[in-house]
Amino acid sequence: MSKLRFAFAFLAAKLSVAALKITGHMGTNLPGKLALKLCPDFLRYIRKPERIIAVTGTNGKTTVSNLLCDLLERDGKPVLSNRYGSNIASGIATTLIGGCDLLGREKYGIAVLEIDERSAPRIFPWVRPELAVVTNLFRDSIMRNAHPAYIADILTRNLPAETRLVLNADDLISCGVAPENPRVYFGIERMDSDVTDCVNLVNDIRICPQCHSELRYEYRRYHHIGRAVCDGCGFASPAYDVAGADVDFGAMTMRIRDAEGEAEYRLLSDSIFNVYNMVSAAAVLRQLGYDHARIAEIMDGCAIVATRHNEEKVGDVTLIMQMAKEKNALACSRAFDYVAGREGTKELVLMMNCLGDVKHWSENVSWLYDCDFEFLDRPDIRCIVATGARALDYRLRLLLAGVPEEKIICIEDELEAVTYLPFTPGDQVYLFYGTDSLVFAQKVRARLAELAKEAAK
Repeated sequence: MSKLRFAFAFLAAKLSVAALKITGHMGTNLPGKLALKLCPDFLRYIRKPERIIAVTGTNGKTTVSNLLCDLLERDGKPVLSNRYGSNIASGIATTLIGGCDLLGREKYGIAVLEIDERSAPRIFPWVRPELAVVTNLFRDSIMRNAHPAYIADILTRNLPAETRLVLNADDLISCGVAPENPRVYFGIERMDSDVTDCVNLVNDIRICPQCHSELRYEYRRYHHIGRAVCDGCGFASPAYDVAGADVDFGAMTMRIRDAEGEAEYRLLSDSIFNVYNMVSAAAVLRQLGYDHARIAEIMDGCAIVATRHNEEKVGDVTLIMQMAKEKNALACSRAFDYVAGREGTKELVLMMNCLGDVKHWSENVSWLYDCDFEFLDRPDIRCIVATGARALDYRLRLLLAGVPEEKIICIEDELEAVTYLPFTPGDQVYLFYGTDSLVFAQKVRARLAELAKEAAK
């Protein structure tokens, strides 16, 4: 009976895909949602590629999964992926439906699947990856993901025992996931810019997980990312199997090495966060048998996905779209720190709004007080426009961070708010937006471009 239900669900989902194409819709979630509704164990029966790479973690999983797809495709391999779709069970089902023909035969040899951490119990019983990357684990939306140890436990209980893990050795939380699984560690060797004390509000691991003594960080990049040791019991961050080294943001190069060799790589971004994403992708390809020279060669033509960061000269300013996930203190802190560290004068638009926000809904805004708005209290930031449903919340948080009141412009309507920017020649104009507001952010960017061109006349 289950197989009959699966066959019916598969046919219905395939028909829904065709209907969505006819009506001009992407259909990244609906076919899988329909299939799971008709057959709850749909993922058990659908054919899957022989090799599956899963990418999960709090931040960076979209960038890493897209980068892996690009690398494999540039090497001539057809890759099944959910790069345009949902990373929950219905999205994974939709992706696998697209990977089969009408007779249910699988058409791809390899899949790269971005998987939401909370969805692990619904996905991993039936989708059993050969490799699973855990980019990092941090506190996320307080309403959804709570403490990172909670997410680590979900992954530990649900990752298949045979899956080889590719883990960030500089993140002691993700290092502890599924301790019985085979694993490979990646990381970045000491950099001149490293510190020992945490300069962020959020520091998710301060205590030794074995003896509960205070950890001592030999060096730290941000938050709890770095190399730590416990003087009480000797516990320490694991050694790197694949390491980034000699990171040079001036020359935009680094070396990636392991016990079997190394090569020089061109950096895809001047963000340390994306350096980690590059090293994690290289670590995966090393597990698939690629040598460093080949990885460096095919990575040289890649780019960070444009929905996360892109910039363009418009009129007399540089217009930059910068993803900063809403309700995620870590993601916004990293984006703020990145912008603060860039040279030049800046004008900012804060629009990290969830479009589901409504004034009568009691959203938890505590994440704003875990986020390092203090990074925005800088003389090279001329003005900050706070806009959208949470404009007043942003204004209050900026004031508490020490940003002078005269620098803050607070207008709820996004398209009106951006008209208050000065568009001073030579400035960088940043639009910070969340994952939920991507489509609307494109409209705001178009308005920014119009205004920048008018200001240049």
